[in-house]
Amino acid sequence: MSVARVRRTTLLAAALLAASPASAADFDLAGSVLLETRLFLSDPAYVGQDDAAVSPSVALAPELTVELEGGRDRFSLIPFLRIDAHDDRRTHADLREANWLHLGDGYDLVVGLDKVFWGVTESRHLVDIVNQTDLVEDIDQEDKLGQPMVQVQLDRDWGVLQGFVMPVFRERTFPGDKGRFRGPLPIADDAVYQADAEQYHPDLALRWSHTFGGLDIGISQFHGTSREPRLLAEPRGGGTELVPHYDLIDQTGLDAQYTSGTWLWKLEAIARFGQGNGFAATVAGFEYTLYQLAGSDADLGLLLEHLYDGREEDGDAPLTVFQNDVFVGTRLTLNDEPDTTLLAGAIVDAEDGSLTLSLEASRRIGSDLKVELEARLFPEVAREDPLYGIRRDDAVTLRVSRYF
Repeated sequence: MSVARVRRTTLLAAALLAASPASAADFDLAGSVLLETRLFLSDPAYVGQDDAAVSPSVALAPELTVELEGGRDRFSLIPFLRIDAHDDRRTHADLREANWLHLGDGYDLVVGLDKVFWGVTESRHLVDIVNQTDLVEDIDQEDKLGQPMVQVQLDRDWGVLQGFVMPVFRERTFPGDKGRFRGPLPIADDAVYQADAEQYHPDLALRWSHTFGGLDIGISQFHGTSREPRLLAEPRGGGTELVPHYDLIDQTGLDAQYTSGTWLWKLEAIARFGQGNGFAATVAGFEYTLYQLAGSDADLGLLLEHLYDGREEDGDAPLTVFQNDVFVGTRLTLNDEPDTTLLAGAIVDAEDGSLTLSLEASRRIGSDLKVELEARLFPEVAREDPLYGIRRDDAVTLRVSRYF
């Protein structure tokens, strides 16, 4: 996000707050400072990438909330800043949230930048399409950029209905030329759009969700610029770069979770049109939990999911690594005072045998410190697999967050 846009949004929030009676406002300032160190286990694969085995960075995420009218109006401001030692693109700033929430009579209204999450599965979030992925933060695609929007939510006996108008599109972030987790070709800074209005083409989304006993279900419809670009090789400046192409798409999504005792049955499915031939994709599986493992307070979850994606490999849709894959994982929750958790998983390509491993563990220290350990490993990647470009980027990451 440009500095000018950040400044305009901040000034608007300040003006709104200044116009409110000081006695009626409830201010809360919180946030975190994060120190992170990445340890790369192998030398980089490509000329131009930084060969440092240890790559540190620092991130700051303050959170300002102001509540008025007894909580019926709330202003939120959550900027984010990261400074990275080796990747210029990973040094970046963003407004994760900068919005006004109004709780009306029978409706909720959000205006500004916000983050919205849809989905139930563990290995891939197919239906989560509102916010753009912040890929320089982490390759697991869990980190998202703030999305400018107007959101209206109705909560009725027949379900929850959410409507979105998104007037500005945000481009996906990618690692820089010196950064890790990139392929052999650099990714261009400028993008190409199908829409004549480019990033100012308005996107629309609608989602209905409801609970029927143990079944939670959501159905969504999206029309607008795809958050997932095609990366096309084009000659640029005497070399070749991958240029992001953003298409207009229509996508229908379904997410469902059924709870039956110690079982959680999960499904996400989409049908997408607009990037060549239409295609469908699904993630389906379960999580079975062993409560109070071996007489302790710990719970152990066993996860199994199948990932299918029907897009044509030589078609006009972006490449995907999930045509026919199996995810196996385990989630350990100690239920102790430091909130110790561990999630380990493996994804196996059922066609070419490629294997990726992941590990996420976290634990609080006292009331204001949190330590996280993360590993992304690629022990076996077939040459034809899209992950082949980052086959040498095995990494272990240590994070220490200080909350205030």
